[in-house]
Amino acid sequence: MSESESTADDEVGIAARQPFGALPARPGKIIAVHLSYTSRADQRGRRPAHPSYFLKPSSSLAASGGVVERPAGTELLAFEGEVALVMGSTARRISRAEAWSHVGWVTAANDLGLYDLRGNDNGSNLRSKGGDGFTPVGPRLIDARTVDPGALRVRSWVNGRLAQDDTTAGLLFPLDQIVADLSQHLTLEAGDVLLTGTPAGSSVVVPGDVVEVEVDAPDASGAPSTGRLVTTVTDGHVAFDDTLGSLPTVDDRQRTEAWGSRTSAGLGPRIPPELHGKLVRAPVAALSAQLRKLGLNTVTIDGVRPLTPGTRLVGTAKTLRLVPNREDLFQEHGGGYNAQKRAFDTVAPGEVLVIEARGETGSATFGDVLAIRAHARGAAGIVTDGGVRDADAVAAVGLPVWSAGNHPAVLGRRHVPWESDVTVACGGTTIQPGDILVGDSDGVVVLPPALAEAVVDAALAQEDEDAWIADQVAAGNPVHGLFPMNAEWRARYEAWRAAR
Repeated sequence: MSESESTADDEVGIAARQPFGALPARPGKIIAVHLSYTSRADQRGRRPAHPSYFLKPSSSLAASGGVVERPAGTELLAFEGEVALVMGSTARRISRAEAWSHVGWVTAANDLGLYDLRGNDNGSNLRSKGGDGFTPVGPRLIDARTVDPGALRVRSWVNGRLAQDDTTAGLLFPLDQIVADLSQHLTLEAGDVLLTGTPAGSSVVVPGDVVEVEVDAPDASGAPSTGRLVTTVTDGHVAFDDTLGSLPTVDDRQRTEAWGSRTSAGLGPRIPPELHGKLVRAPVAALSAQLRKLGLNTVTIDGVRPLTPGTRLVGTAKTLRLVPNREDLFQEHGGGYNAQKRAFDTVAPGEVLVIEARGETGSATFGDVLAIRAHARGAAGIVTDGGVRDADAVAAVGLPVWSAGNHPAVLGRRHVPWESDVTVACGGTTIQPGDILVGDSDGVVVLPPALAEAVVDAALAQEDEDAWIADQVAAGNPVHGLFPMNAEWRARYEAWRAAR
């Protein structure tokens, strides 16, 4: 047995006698990274430029084989399998080249979180991530000197089913960068634990579920492994006291993020099938007229036309905001995996990507490659009050597109891709994520979701009435008294309807 193996075994032996999982002693601090894996960033639709962190209390630590309680009155307890680093020596203002030498061990961790409390924590994650048992670690330590920090693998299973499988090669921020970055802000002490983020696949677990997490180095000599860190979820029975603080609360956004997708969360399509069928049949002009009756006059996206005549559009809004080009800002926000690419990479089935371009048609807002990506993702269409390049190729993709015109120049001539999934202004109207859009040859109209059912029913009823009036005019009847109908014609129409 080598000296390094003996050291690791000694640490495991100590851990078995301690209440801190695989750790030899209670750590002074636990620091976690918010978002660090490419796969997770792509799933969330945002890619941070730099790592950010939060603290977890050491009272949240637990050993393998333990339980974690889902508090009474909550529903969104999610697991996150992670690589945990245990500091072996003090580190203060060290370089990346020095960083790994200060890491003593690698182990597995489950960074459990309660999304029901996330909205009230405002990013601190104190309550949502700090509960008792919310940080299981172990069951064994791997000597950091024996492994490549860029070739560690983390896997998670729920009830025996593989849920996460990724390696540290997929990190946005390598492990040595995280250690060095933290050391420039605070002193990392021996025994401190760094949770280095979770890959895609994290999801909700319920009472009775068993979560297992393993970290290993399959390419290293001996393929060292932490073994499986096992945690069983139990149901809590003590409710939160509403006289002491804010209570758990959830919405569809939190459910989507906790489960990983709307489909996994059981939310289904954003527009129910029956409503979708009605919207497909309703002309934009009829919907616009009904919205006007409700006092909503600025709900049309002006100045846009379908790229392919005769195209229909129905879907919910996913938004992208472009700001006027400024060269220094484009250098920071325009290159790499920017907001534009993230939006096209994460548009969901049935969503319409709405691009705010301020009516600027002096460059394109997207071209054929991104149109192909949106089509492959199942997008319902794209609406932009800017330009489109590769117009013929975009039209050939078959994706419904409304734009203010065509232009051969790339986005950077006039725009900086800034942010997505925010309220935007497009064609003179305001669109929020989740708004319903309907388009035809007359243009595109925006329906507030809460009004959609009533508006489309009224629009279709008006269409039936208008069709009957047209038949009467075609039969030779004068328009006066018929359009709009007076009492006599109204009675005839109602009698016709009753007889159908």
